[in-house]
Amino acid sequence: MKRFAHARFPNVFATLAGGLSVLAAGAAVAAAPAVAASAAAAPAVGSSASGPFGVIGEPGSVEASPAWTAAEPANAWAATWTASPQPLWDASFVLPTGMPDSLRNQTVRETARISVGGKRLRVVLSNRYGVEPLVIGAVHVARASFEKAPSPSSDRALRFGGQPGVTIAPGAQAVSDPVDLPVPALGELVVSTYFPQVTPVTTFHWGAQQTALIAEGDATGQRELPGARRLDGRAFLAGIWVEGPPRAPVVAAFGDSLTDGNGSTPGANRRWPDVLATRLAPQGIGVVNAGISGARVWGDKMGQNAMARFEADVLSQPGVRTVVIAIGINDIGWPDSGFAPHDAPMTAAKLTEGYRQLAQAARLRGLRVVGATLPPFEGSLHGTPLAGHYNPAKNALRLEVNHWIRDSGVFDAVADFDVALRDPSHPARMLPVYDSGDHLHPGDAGYQAMAQALDDATLFGR
Repeated sequence: MKRFAHARFPNVFATLAGGLSVLAAGAAVAAAPAVAASAAAAPAVGSSASGPFGVIGEPGSVEASPAWTAAEPANAWAATWTASPQPLWDASFVLPTGMPDSLRNQTVRETARISVGGKRLRVVLSNRYGVEPLVIGAVHVARASFEKAPSPSSDRALRFGGQPGVTIAPGAQAVSDPVDLPVPALGELVVSTYFPQVTPVTTFHWGAQQTALIAEGDATGQRELPGARRLDGRAFLAGIWVEGPPRAPVVAAFGDSLTDGNGSTPGANRRWPDVLATRLAPQGIGVVNAGISGARVWGDKMGQNAMARFEADVLSQPGVRTVVIAIGINDIGWPDSGFAPHDAPMTAAKLTEGYRQLAQAARLRGLRVVGATLPPFEGSLHGTPLAGHYNPAKNALRLEVNHWIRDSGVFDAVADFDVALRDPSHPARMLPVYDSGDHLHPGDAGYQAMAQALDDATLFGR
């Protein structure tokens, strides 16, 4: 199977009327007019944040206010849910993708629990790693019923530039027209997407901890999907935005499988970003999960390296004011294991240089940057072909990197996931009550403890 290492996220969004990312010409030909038309009501996404959350810049700095100010819009768009896109990998890799090779005359139905609510929403579809135009025939969105099926009274057919479908250029994404659909904070939505022609599944999200369904034909408007088959992952669905108060902040969780929620109860929304969203929703603060299982700061395979995807997955997400950077354990664990047997060992100097670049990129866009220490992983994946993920030398490197995260001053604040999860009597390993069983990923209780390590002072400096 062809690798997509050359694929990258092009600059298909322009900063219009204060910073809402919208489609530029060629990104999605049918969507552009409608999205651009609404950009004038957008907030400043990349500018320095102020107001109740303070002015965000270099650590300890105070930025001067501009000499002029524009009238603030009554409402603005904010990301309320994301699933970071990944490229396919070939069959030589130790883990299968679990994706079908292609879709044809089929509907994919996915469930997503949003963080903050609003009266209108948009859906984002991605062809980031495609090499051919992606043809979407129809998309419906609805509030989920108790049975996770669409609630009939809330079912809405989406439009893209006024049309029921859209063609998305390779490397681009499409944002739907706004649709009137009041959705509550922490509510679940069902998104059904119809693929009318042969569609290679080139852009997906692995291990979504959520079961999707594949049905034959255009079933976007149907409540029940008899004969549908299960899909463990996501295909092309990348985000949901809601319209709400201007400057309502969003926290982006940027990480690997420990952010993506591996080890948590499937379908129960118990990843640490989910737990954090539950706590912050009453304050009107959103949380989006930009975690990718297998993600690394420097390496590609189960997704692009962190610096290559940071712009699309965090910096371009509307409303993001704080980013939590929680990634790096795979950079340490993968070399000399079944994941990357021929990779050179990681060094502290290289890994921390990656953190420094991410923090600088975020700060230049006005974001508050929280660094997270790497949790203990002694015995991780023991008894499997991937047991080389841990050894004492790798743990020593983890401790060195954690010391730098805590003391370098590169981050505005630090979330000490290491302290939150480790066994006080044996700090190299995870406390058993927090361990999912593989000694690498927490279970539900562990993810709860990680969310508790992120108090308001850490996230917002207050």
